[in-house]
Amino acid sequence: MFTGIIEGLGNIVMFDKKTSNRSAAKMKIKLGKIAKGLKVGDSVAVNGVCLTAINISKGITEFEMISETIKKTSLGSLIRGDKVNIERSLKVGERLEGHFVLGHVDGVGTIFKIKKQTHQVQIWIKIPQELSKYIIKKGSITVDGISLTVTDTLKNYFSVSIIPHTMQITNLNYKNIGDKVNIETDILGKYILSEG
Repeated sequence: MFTGIIEGLGNIVMFDKKTSNRSAAKMKIKLGKIAKGLKVGDSVAVNGVCLTAINISKGITEFEMISETIKKTSLGSLIRGDKVNIERSLKVGERLEGHFVLGHVDGVGTIFKIKKQTHQVQIWIKIPQELSKYIIKKGSITVDGISLTVTDTLKNYFSVSIIPHTMQITNLNYKNIGDKVNIETDILGKYILSEG
């Protein structure tokens, strides 16, 4: 489990989508100081996708992905040199700063509009129609692993407003119109709607 509070950016140093018997893709990410204390088998959220560390060497961590992960997330479009949001899994006893995030992506959104203002950046994201019912104004949303608050909603679009600090420490600073982002809707909203 995660909180959507990004610990830092990782740099992709290798992405191999050649299908093997074992996995659909392998990726190596330079985590730097975030890798301190990380062990093989630990969960790491990469752009909001929960992955398992399979090898760690000198601050570079290797992950493997199944075809479902490549199909259902934006990870398949990554290339060497891309920056990704990194969050280690939540430890028992730590403060919950964002909201409950599982790292199980519900769908991929597309950045539709970026409006830079004096003290914030507003980003509009187009989402698959089936996700719209889970997104409410002032509710929680995870975009590429970042815990954010929905500022507005329209049919199959929603917006978030980003403070300068969040822009500076996440990959949103490098995003453009048309870029894909992983979306995880609020787990509490999903359970409430599934009961109804």
